[in-house]
Amino acid sequence: MATETPGNGPALRIAIIGGGFSGLGMAIRLRRMGIDSFTIYEAAESLGGTWRDNAYPGAACDIPSHLYSFSFEPNPAWTRTYAPQREILDYLRHCARKYDVERFIEYGSQVRAARFEQGHGVWQVEIARDGALRTIEADIVIAANGPLSRPSLPNIAGIERFEGALFHSARWDHDYPLEGKRVAVIGTGASAIQFVPQIQPRVAQLAVFQRTPPWIMPRRDRVIGERWRWIYRHVPLAQRVARAAIYWQHESRALGFSVEPRLLKAPTKFARSYLAHKVKDPELRARLTPDYLLGCKRVLLSSDYYPALAQPNVELVTDAIREVVADGIVTAGGRHRRFDAIVCGTGFQVNDVDAPFQVTGVGGRDLGETWRRDGPEAYLGASVAGFPNLFFVIGPNTGLGHNSMIYMIESHIRYIAGCIRTLQRAGARTMDVRAEAQRAWNVRLQARFARTVWQSGCHSYYLTQAGKNTSLWPGFTFIFRHKTRRVRTADYDFVR
Repeated sequence: MATETPGNGPALRIAIIGGGFSGLGMAIRLRRMGIDSFTIYEAAESLGGTWRDNAYPGAACDIPSHLYSFSFEPNPAWTRTYAPQREILDYLRHCARKYDVERFIEYGSQVRAARFEQGHGVWQVEIARDGALRTIEADIVIAANGPLSRPSLPNIAGIERFEGALFHSARWDHDYPLEGKRVAVIGTGASAIQFVPQIQPRVAQLAVFQRTPPWIMPRRDRVIGERWRWIYRHVPLAQRVARAAIYWQHESRALGFSVEPRLLKAPTKFARSYLAHKVKDPELRARLTPDYLLGCKRVLLSSDYYPALAQPNVELVTDAIREVVADGIVTAGGRHRRFDAIVCGTGFQVNDVDAPFQVTGVGGRDLGETWRRDGPEAYLGASVAGFPNLFFVIGPNTGLGHNSMIYMIESHIRYIAGCIRTLQRAGARTMDVRAEAQRAWNVRLQARFARTVWQSGCHSYYLTQAGKNTSLWPGFTFIFRHKTRRVRTADYDFVR
């Protein structure tokens, strides 16, 4: 990753919000551009984002390790095919140290609001730290706090009355002893299928509350031996080849998801066979069999989830939850099950939510209100009309169901870097995407979803309640990279 020549003009004051993959990657890019006039505001007391917060038992990536890293900083030291949470967090710490960006992080600083001052062309950013509020001024605000930063607790009647331990998987209570306890798990998504097999041997009774069964494929994880780690360290080309092979293998899945769903017949048959092999009980197998097209919801990877559900101390509950009471859960049929703890594996607030913090743009425009009304929307997932010099890393419609998010993060970082260069070279104060450009982009984007598996009838966290997909990129990642390769200045209004 070569150092770039800094642009002309005065130093831009840049506020980066979030210290995970996106925020650190953006900071590294800025330093490569010769820009040091930035601060990363991190609400927590340490860096890491998703991989700091999700420290539940069994937490690991579901993208092979060699692809789940910055392209400019490969990691030859991965110990497993699918990196565990601790190794990914250590990798991020390594990147922060190597590229000297940790000194730009202000920990314990939660951004509460950002307000654009049109008369001066700057952002007033309100930050809470140590119980006090202060306001800083920034020329550019980059929201890099990601879509998986706000845990979603289930909206179940009476949940606040539960007297036992209650926590979300992204806020795991490591001080609570699960041994010998009666535990309920609500949700069967990507987190739950990782931690359920880990806690099953420790608890006395485990009830897994399932609303919709996920499609699950085997997770072909293995130890990466010292020999291969030596090769990756001393022959960097070997790791680049491995990374490219993994990328194209995963990218090929977009053919079935977004081009021709009939191509999913073979993997669907394989997934059914895998379920039949792992779950011998026909009644349990029937309740674990999805009734929707493979890929409509996120396809999960696990080789130990099905065996865990078949253990004698585990019950799969498919009845709807009516309410939570002081000592347990009551299902729709009136059955009352008693629990000592409830673990919510219920994912994150992605759709039908407002902005990650209060954002006020030109003319008092409220971003949260706009997104709640119409669903999150942006131009290229990065810019929103009426909010000059505000950029998102992994904004609306940039998530994936088939490949590595780091590829998308780097695409956005390059694009935002291009916007900053454009501002500098033009001698402009602000750039604001035109409403018609944003509208045209999203009309084409939503039309593209009509042919994809994600609009095949199931309801997933990809969709708003109105059925609009505001989460995913509906196609190949290399096309997104191509779309963001340069800044189309005609799509922006500039104030000089």
